[in-house]
Amino acid sequence: MKNKYAVERIAFWDRNSGKYPRSIFSKFYHKSLCHYYRFFIPNGLRILELGCGEGGLLHSLRPSRGVGVDFSAKIVSEASCRYSDLEFICADIHDVNIDEKFDVIILSDILNDCEDVQKILMHIRRNCHDRTRIIINYFNNTWRVPLILARRLKLARPLLEQNWLAPQDIKNLLTLSGFEEISKKSFIALPVAVPLVTNFLNRFVIHIFPFSLFALTNFSISRPVPEKKKIEELTVSVIIAARNEAGHIEELLERIPPLGKKTEIIFVEGGSSDNTYEAIEQAIDKRISNDILLYRQQGKGKGDAVRLGFEKATGDILLILDADITVRPEDLPRFVQAIADGKGEFINGVRLVYPMQDEAMRFFNIIGNKFFSFAFSWLLNQQIKDTLCGTKVMWRKDYEVLAKNRHYFGDFDPFGDFDLIFGAAKMNLKIIDLPIRYQSRRYGTTNISRWRNGWTLLKMVVFASRKIKFI
Repeated sequence: MKNKYAVERIAFWDRNSGKYPRSIFSKFYHKSLCHYYRFFIPNGLRILELGCGEGGLLHSLRPSRGVGVDFSAKIVSEASCRYSDLEFICADIHDVNIDEKFDVIILSDILNDCEDVQKILMHIRRNCHDRTRIIINYFNNTWRVPLILARRLKLARPLLEQNWLAPQDIKNLLTLSGFEEISKKSFIALPVAVPLVTNFLNRFVIHIFPFSLFALTNFSISRPVPEKKKIEELTVSVIIAARNEAGHIEELLERIPPLGKKTEIIFVEGGSSDNTYEAIEQAIDKRISNDILLYRQQGKGKGDAVRLGFEKATGDILLILDADITVRPEDLPRFVQAIADGKGEFINGVRLVYPMQDEAMRFFNIIGNKFFSFAFSWLLNQQIKDTLCGTKVMWRKDYEVLAKNRHYFGDFDPFGDFDLIFGAAKMNLKIIDLPIRYQSRRYGTTNISRWRNGWTLLKMVVFASRKIKFI
């Protein structure tokens, strides 16, 4: 039996459905929402939208399986007629019973109108697998008075009394319901199309403090709090890009500890002027294990080498280790432990916390790394202190999705670090920094030119700003 709160709202929406055609403000706003959601959600996923209304947003996302839920029978009937490729269910989202798991669950402008937000969030846990993303958008409290005036002037649809949720309220409710917020973003400074002005404000200005405080809508992206996985049941692939590192190979293999149920080591050698390839062959010949593989790189750059290694890897977990041993191989188990425990889905090594060995990193390299740390943390809406540390870890399943959608950024990164970082951020993966002690190189010279590559990184900041921040 429906309670009074639900009965009043069902009657209200049935009564007003189709009565108020969308104003220019409303049309612009909903078109903008579709744009932002398409950025967060690639095509072809299984999507559940709670409070789907007429189904326009769900349809725009091109899901492989799309299910919309709304409690107004009239609205559900209209949505079913309009979008026959999607399934629409007439039910109260507080207790709807759907026995399916989805890749993405959307709550767009619905929590402001709900009786019990926590109950809804707890209820949808049953529809989540370990990689499900919950995407919520809700009105900013600073727009409360302007929106009331807009409705009185019939510039926006009328509403019953609303909840007004602050970002901290949403984060708390997610925590209470078994979710972890990954990031939050603010969009729309001006909800109407004014040539040149709207694009400038909504694409650029709104992302700068304090203007971001006055955005019309807030987005929250979260994941279910993950269960810990048993390391002894997982396989790990260690990918090592090696160029002019012959003097490190034997020591490297001696120091890499066993990781998980099986440790696969994949060397990718490319463009060495010393005998690195032969040194790896000799080191493999000394060992009985069949889990050490060697490939010769056909392309150029570390990024290309890492992509080849990832393509050949069979482990559940993919781990990058630089061949120069500036990151101690003995530290690798803590990376595997962090991802297995669910602390993050992309574990990023950080060299800028502990003191470094003498000359492990030159002064201008440190300054550059700190600048890029600030820039990319702002760009990605997640803390990332050291973008250029060579040790990074992720699940192979996540990498496969990243590689499938790599066309969004294109082939822009010769290092490989930013291809993975940007891809992980675009997929809304939880990024966690893991501090390590950075060691001095003992053989050969670095393959990095700090001035030339620093300029390349600056260009990538601008590129990523357009692709990630100013969308």
